[in-house]
Amino acid sequence: MGVTEKRAKHKEAFRREILDSAREIFINDGYDGFSMRKLAEKIDYSPTTIYLYFRNKDDLLFAICEEFFAHFLAELNRIRSVSPDPVETLHQAFFYFINFGLKNPDQYKLIFFTKSVYGTREELFEKESMARNTYFVFKEIVQDCISAGKLREIEVDVIVDTLTVVSHGVVAKNIYCANFLKERSDRVAHTLIDVLWRGLQK
Repeated sequence: MGVTEKRAKHKEAFRREILDSAREIFINDGYDGFSMRKLAEKIDYSPTTIYLYFRNKDDLLFAICEEFFAHFLAELNRIRSVSPDPVETLHQAFFYFINFGLKNPDQYKLIFFTKSVYGTREELFEKESMARNTYFVFKEIVQDCISAGKLREIEVDVIVDTLTVVSHGVVAKNIYCANFLKERSDRVAHTLIDVLWRGLQK
């Protein structure tokens, strides 16, 4: 491995350390409790060094969110590649989304229930991002179901928003309600998907 490759590898490893540590602080201390100074102390580097990689805490939060959406997008594409049935594709994609939140409540809360780093809905769609690309692919999956005659011809964005609201509701119940029986959360998720699907079917 040459010097250039070693330097690139070191930079990527340091960037990874910054993001992992920032995620931990965001989760433990919240958005308002986060500071670049606190992050610098945690990784034992000066804030000046961190600023070479990220401008501020919003820049860090954006990178963390983009990583999630990159993984989600890859999973959506994988599901589509192995499932010729659009209905099954939508089921698997939606359950993956909910299941991630149930299994990773702290990360889900950070990504979806913290400050929006993408701006308004209009701004999200105007700017290139993994979040926007993920939304469009999920929207395509829903449209595939409508085109196949499996769903009622409701506006696609309305269906996508409905699925998102349902997901947020299940995960929020899991996060914020102490009396929610977490051991049956998977059954709740599957039941919601089935009930919602019956309502959307053509």
